[in-house]
Amino acid sequence: MSTTNSSTCVNPREHRGVQIAERLTLQRRGEGWVVPSQSGKGSYVVRLDGDAPRCTCPDNEMRRIKCKHIHAVEISLRREERPDGTTVVTATKRITYKQDWPAYNAAQTGEVEQFAADLLRGLCAGIVQPPQSRGRPRLPLADVVFSAVYKVYGGASGRRTIGTLKGCQAAGYLARVPHYNSTHNCLENPALTPILKTLIEESASPLRAIETDFAVDASGFGTSRFVRSTTTCRGDGRERVKLKCHLMVGVKTNVVTSDRGHGRHRPRLPYLPQLVETTAARFRVGGGCGRQGLHRQRQPCRHRGRGRDPVHSLQEQHDGEGPDLWRRLFHFYMFRRDRFLTHYHKRSNAETAFSMIKGKFGDSVRAKTPTAQVNEVLAKVLCHNVCVLIQSICELGIEPTFWAETAPAQEGGLSA
Repeated sequence: MSTTNSSTCVNPREHRGVQIAERLTLQRRGEGWVVPSQSGKGSYVVRLDGDAPRCTCPDNEMRRIKCKHIHAVEISLRREERPDGTTVVTATKRITYKQDWPAYNAAQTGEVEQFAADLLRGLCAGIVQPPQSRGRPRLPLADVVFSAVYKVYGGASGRRTIGTLKGCQAAGYLARVPHYNSTHNCLENPALTPILKTLIEESASPLRAIETDFAVDASGFGTSRFVRSTTTCRGDGRERVKLKCHLMVGVKTNVVTSDRGHGRHRPRLPYLPQLVETTAARFRVGGGCGRQGLHRQRQPCRHRGRGRDPVHSLQEQHDGEGPDLWRRLFHFYMFRRDRFLTHYHKRSNAETAFSMIKGKFGDSVRAKTPTAQVNEVLAKVLCHNVCVLIQSICELGIEPTFWAETAPAQEGGLSA
């Protein structure tokens, strides 16, 4: 571990070694270590032979300096100097999570029934029907939103979802089954966006007694649009437009507590205060984790009053200069690397949440218009939260209650 002062830049190779040790699995093989390539193509063998460690990567073979793979192995090992001068080297324990398989099996086998019957219907029951003075009677707003979210959950087209919705109507979950065109029109209505955001926040509220630490991250969902780009790897010079989504995630259950900022090339930092404020309205925020690059901003200093100091990864060019909190984080990162990584590891749960959403509901959207694309992504996040609640019911024994302490979702401009 480096013992440099705050005026010395972090070694870029050491920083990348930290990333490899944190995210990839290093395997002991004979007298060496097999370290996967950070690009995902192949692996390298590292041998720690006294003061001259060696690696099979081109960086070490050509320059004869410590590469990122050697740093990764050294960081993954804990060296203990004994009074007699001997050194004991032991591998650090990799953080793993035990799976409660009986609860997981119960949640997965009963998810479809619980999704519509107890949870989605309970959330939509809090949607207030907007007043109507004249004209043709509108469909119940709760039924339209229920149908739109259930369409995203099932992954089928609007026409093919009608048969499933008729089964929900027979079971008493719907008063009327909307026409598939009404469902499409609902997703294309901008007034649906605040309703879905409120439903996402309300769906996370039953876990307020469990979640105290949170992580923020952003990811993109593919669309059907392409733009010209000179940096793309495609042969035709086109780049797929992605819809950026910024989420605040609870690190224990992976529930999404707030959602902000949808668009192409939207920066992450302007939405950090909104994510924190929205989460703090329903949860006790005890700590937070963020990704690299945040050292250029003063945002974390604004949220110290919410609880413990936030933990952010630092890029290699950061030298400890900046606000007082950033200097403290820099010294924490440099001189207490093990403790820093223990806290920062929680941020990987935000990536897990995105992996769960994309793996289950798709990493792209079907909608064509920008408004419908945003609403479809929000519906995916809402479906993820409902599935997390089902898992928490089976594993933690919680009993979700919606709209007990908050105002119902309502929007006067949404029509069906």
